Amino acid sequence: MTNMKNRISIQVGLSGYSFKIQADETQRSSSWMGAERIFTTPEFQKRYEEVEISLFTPKFTLVPSHFHHPLHARKMLEEVVNVAENDLVEFVEVPECAAVLIYSNTIGETLSKVISESVLKLDGAKANPLPEAYYLLKQIPQIQEYNKIIASYMDGHLYLVIAQGRSLLLCNSFQAPDFTTAEYFIFMAMKKLQLNPEVSTICFRTELQEDQEMSLYRYFMNVEHIV
Repeated sequence: MTNMKNRISIQVGLSGYSFKIQADETQRSSSWMGAERIFTTPEFQKRYEEVEISLFTPKFTLVPSHFHHPLHARKMLEEVVNVAENDLVEFVEVPECAAVLIYSNTIGETLSKVISESVLKLDGAKANPLPEAYYLLKQIPQIQEYNKIIASYMDGHLYLVIAQGRSLLLCNSFQAPDFTTAEYFIFMAMKKLQLNPEVSTICFRTELQEDQEMSLYRYFMNVEHIV
């Protein structure tokens, strides 16, 4: 039997963070924690084979690889979201989608940087914080169902990726002050793409409250939590 890598996955939002740890054959998750607990979190004093840090930023856009040019990244992002003058614009390749994710991590940047400098890999290297959307996209090949609906909800924003097979249909964020509004955007997207929730599983990377999960079960065949 192959041992699971010693891995920590950290999600960072405006109000704090949570983490999931995989070691050998076990997996455990933390509750949502305030920023003031960073330096007293025992798990952050250890080193890991793999460290993933995702930041909930709605400032992103996905472009086909053949359209991307590093010098035009900022202009392309400005066409779809409000980019402040002091926002640092970066990009990362998403080979699973033959695309490049252009983003700004300025929202929540301070907290994610502190975590990046605190939680290190075995060789002392720091992990680069990447948008939550990047990790949603990376899940597409891991999900067996033909209809792949992958989401996160945090800080009043819904992050949503939808694919059929390996064909990406949607990658977007929606301002949703409550979960009912987030559900509205999910169902509107599925209706527009002509997908039937009754034969589909929706996968969330963020924790759901019991009432939120039960509400989704009224429409979807299944609701799953993924790392």
